Amino acid sequence: MEQTNVFKRKIYQEMLKWKEERQGETALLIEGARRIGKSTIVEEFAKNEYSSYILVDFSKTATEINNLFNDLSDLNYIFLRLQLNYNVSLKERKSLIIFDEVQNNPKARQAIKHLVKDHRYDYIETGSLISNK
Repeated sequence: MEQTNVFKRKIYQEMLKWKEERQGETALLIEGARRIGKSTIVEEFAKNEYSSYILVDFSKTATEINNLFNDLSDLNYIFLRLQLNYNVSLKERKSLIIFDEVQNNPKARQAIKHLVKDHRYDYIETGSLISNK
């Protein structure tokens, strides 16, 4: 159990460092084996360090959410649909969007560079076997 706590403290410190140093200029990718607590620690970080967050779990998202990333021409629409679907109000530079199990939606993975460039929100991606997709 102590080893798990050390891992959690270390990854949490790395996420804090990323947030402070990058200021939304890059997304953070947390990749690892399945069922080791990636999603749990990222959601804990989001609750503690942001005004609001949305967790998009691509292992169980609705088709409508999956399809949002097929067309990136209107980011306002994407953000509006996410807020309505998850009943969360996003605040510019104070909110985090988490793409969990992102390997299940390659279009969302590709969209990250455009979303980061927009610079409204911070992004963390989690997944397993991402390099194989």
